[in-house]
Amino acid sequence: MKMYRALWIALSMIHCPLSVSFAQTPVYLDESKPMEQRIDDALARMTLDEKIAVIHAQSKFSSPGVKRLGFPDLWTDDGPHGVRPDVLWDEWVQAGQTNDSCVAFPALSCLAATWNPALSQLYGESLGEEALYRGKNVMLGPGVNINRTPFNGRNFEYMGEDPWLASCMVVPYIQGLQSKGVAACVKHYALNNDEEYRHQVNVIVSDRALHEIYLPAFKAAVQEGGAWAIMGSYNLYQNQHNCHNAILLNKILKQDWGFDGVVLSDWGGCHNTEEAIMNGLDLEFGSWTDGLMMGATNAYDNYYMALPYKRLIQEGKYSTKELDEKVRRVLRLFYRTTMNRHRPFGFLCSESHYQAALKIAQEGIVLLKNDRELLPLKNAKRILVVGENAIKMMTVGGGSSSLKVQKEILPLDGIKARFADAEVDFARGYVGDTVQSYNGVTVGRSLYDLRSAEELTAEAVAKAKNADVVIFIGGLNKSNYQDCEGHDRQTYGLPYGQDQLVEALVKANPNLVYVNISGNAVAMPWAKKVPAIVQGWFIGSEAGEALASVLAGDVNPSGKLPFTWYARLEDCGAHATGSYPGTWRDGHQIIDEAYKEDIFVGYRWTDKQHIKPLFPFGYGLSYTTFKVSNLRADKKEMTADDQLTITADVKNVGLSAGAEVMQLYIGDTKSSQPRPVKELKGFKKVYLEPGETQQVSFTIDRSALSFYDEKTGDWTAEPGEFVAMVNNSSAPTHNLIRFMLSSKTVQRK
Repeated sequence: MKMYRALWIALSMIHCPLSVSFAQTPVYLDESKPMEQRIDDALARMTLDEKIAVIHAQSKFSSPGVKRLGFPDLWTDDGPHGVRPDVLWDEWVQAGQTNDSCVAFPALSCLAATWNPALSQLYGESLGEEALYRGKNVMLGPGVNINRTPFNGRNFEYMGEDPWLASCMVVPYIQGLQSKGVAACVKHYALNNDEEYRHQVNVIVSDRALHEIYLPAFKAAVQEGGAWAIMGSYNLYQNQHNCHNAILLNKILKQDWGFDGVVLSDWGGCHNTEEAIMNGLDLEFGSWTDGLMMGATNAYDNYYMALPYKRLIQEGKYSTKELDEKVRRVLRLFYRTTMNRHRPFGFLCSESHYQAALKIAQEGIVLLKNDRELLPLKNAKRILVVGENAIKMMTVGGGSSSLKVQKEILPLDGIKARFADAEVDFARGYVGDTVQSYNGVTVGRSLYDLRSAEELTAEAVAKAKNADVVIFIGGLNKSNYQDCEGHDRQTYGLPYGQDQLVEALVKANPNLVYVNISGNAVAMPWAKKVPAIVQGWFIGSEAGEALASVLAGDVNPSGKLPFTWYARLEDCGAHATGSYPGTWRDGHQIIDEAYKEDIFVGYRWTDKQHIKPLFPFGYGLSYTTFKVSNLRADKKEMTADDQLTITADVKNVGLSAGAEVMQLYIGDTKSSQPRPVKELKGFKKVYLEPGETQQVSFTIDRSALSFYDEKTGDWTAEPGEFVAMVNNSSAPTHNLIRFMLSSKTVQRK
């Protein structure tokens, strides 16, 4: 019996060490040991096959753990606005489950428009709790690519055009999500500014623009947010795909920034085994069973980092040095997620999550225009709601961020509920998208309508004449060539004849409120005629209630634009320079796209060219009025290692409580290099009662004065005069002071 017992113990330790409580705990399972020591021990125990297995997928959204050693599988899921419904193991088809619905949080463009990092933290925490309940270890988000052009179909998933704003908003999101033991996978690294031909665009950009505009949010995500994963982008940089790019991944991300997490490929973003081995990719996921666009009988074994990698090692072309480094990073991710025994319990579709979604939506909605104080609606007895977007679910469609929600309050329903004492009527106005489902998720009420544009317009105009106020809820949607993954927009104007409908409606009834649903700016040739304009974004499960609460005045709008709203497409630098969408190479399936506007993106471009946008970056109105005064600095000159504190008083001089976002911009009055007129270097959101005054202070150091010097490959702040501007948008202001940077300043190390 003793012999059989000894044999049983030995076999148990081989196959399931977790079950052997009376045996000495192996180092890799001993939670009292430092993580790196546990990783060393686990790595030493793994076979070549086990190492190869953990660096590539085994299903659409999972990669294998190490069963023999007790490491569970790793499950990823699309975000960043909610936990995507489950699909079948090896297909994009919905799995047909009844327990994989979720709360849809507002798109990240709306989150950025709150200018409120505390809400970003709440967003991450809430999403992390939903992911935990659904058994997800890695959420594929947030996205922080810069809005270079309003044509990018995926801008709604990103955080605007400014690197400082995106950096400040992404860090608490990551910290909130990862506080729940769920990894953030920040995407799409980097220069992912096009969707059309996204696998073929080779970005040509200066080192200065790369480091000043397109990388800061990723750097903040790594060094301040502590992101556990990064997703490479589909496009190329310096002729290498970014999922295995030597400069972006090895040099900048891992060497310069000290990233210790895992680099995931975007699905199908890996293209070459040897580049994947050497150029920084750690974990490969694919769009189909072999990582390409077609199936294979042995499925995931054909991934670039699967059997092809193993064969190269067996043939002696590569040692296991690079493999061990990849596995080490994956094991580190395991210990942070699947092997973290102290993670909290998750929960799904809770009241707190809906309240978080509602709060974020309400603070992100931007009031762009309010002539005659048409808003808030106080005495309207007959309200006409017009527009397909009033009855269309916006949580469904748009690509990988499409969700299956437990509920979505549509704008029409939210308005009817809030204005229950009024007569609320509806007219379709236009037909844009009648698709009834996306990836197996239906869109609720039927969108079919066979009436002509003339009939729809006539009905809306006739009803408008008898209404006290007309609320047109239009804009873009998540259909192809609107705001949607895989395609860019093709025109700056509104689709489906909406411009003509707006003109007809405002002629029939001057009390028109236009609510734009989108993640991008759109042309508004009728803007001077329409008295009230609201930017409504894609705002998730509580969309209808959030919009209605702002329109009614229950919530005082405080959102600010995270991008410049151009009056014309030609006012955008990427289009003014003719650099978008790039040029096909002769005889090659590659598009070279040179970023000719360089560092002058968004408001940096309009300032440089003296262009007045339709609505400036950082702009947004309130139902009350704020006054900024008494701008001062604690000194007139700062030295190389010094700090400067700039303070202003802001007073609510209106009749209702509200919030204002005070924004600090810094400009260099004379430089050896071309520099923007001003750059955002600080912001704070303050809440004020009527008559209340608060002091708002910003403390800066020389990093706020620096530019990236391509000659030295470092950041430089040149001595001389600078100007600090404090305002509630990027529009020109008289609230400015001048200060000096001492000649003692040296290059920042």
